[in-house]
Amino acid sequence: MDAYLQADFWLAVGQIIMIDILLGGDNAVVIALACRGLPPNLRAKGIMWGTVGAIVLRVILIFFALTLLAIPYLKIVGGLLLVWIGVKLLLPQDDDGHGDVQASDRLWAAVKTVIVADLVMSLDNVIAIAGAAESAGGDHKMPLVVFGLLVSIPIIVWGSQIVIKLMDRFPMIITLGGMLLGWIAGTMAVSDPAVLGLVPTLPALRPDLPPEVIPALRYGAGISGALLVLAIGVVLRRRASAGRTPKPTP
Repeated sequence: MDAYLQADFWLAVGQIIMIDILLGGDNAVVIALACRGLPPNLRAKGIMWGTVGAIVLRVILIFFALTLLAIPYLKIVGGLLLVWIGVKLLLPQDDDGHGDVQASDRLWAAVKTVIVADLVMSLDNVIAIAGAAESAGGDHKMPLVVFGLLVSIPIIVWGSQIVIKLMDRFPMIITLGGMLLGWIAGTMAVSDPAVLGLVPTLPALRPDLPPEVIPALRYGAGISGALLVLAIGVVLRRRASAGRTPKPTP
């Protein structure tokens, strides 16, 4: 019990909360993108369940993060998955196409999209959270992580609701959100262990972490990923619009 009264413990709690808030911006965007097509009465449920599911998986992922980060090609596959999710979220919501789909099915489809995207994006993020918990020492690392992530839930939920309202008012945010996933995909793929030996890198921040890709290359990969999602999304949207255009009556 005395450990919970020490300054190191509460400093670590504060660090974890701040890290998750700072890294939660992309989570809020993904949640908003996935839930924007839900009926208004289901949006709050989609946001809540998507956030809870993503954070539970993030806690589990912390146990295996360092091992997963060392698996070659895993980040590349994850990056391709994020590109696919980003393109999918950029496509217009076809209300007519969902006429025979129950609202509950659409709700859980949105929740699954949120969880899968967050699981892929969290590979790097959990390292920072685990590092903050490590600084507290003792046997309270996992309680620290769980507590810090739980505190961040209302913040991410609130942020997602704001982003959805902005998307309704400014549709361009939807495109920027999809491009954000492309950016994350590009920066993730270029840091894959299979790629690190082929590109210029910087020394690792910690002995147990891999070296870092030089910033110029990482930013270039991020821009390329964002533009890739945008290009594919534009092409598919035009095809979808052309397919819905009624043919002129002879």
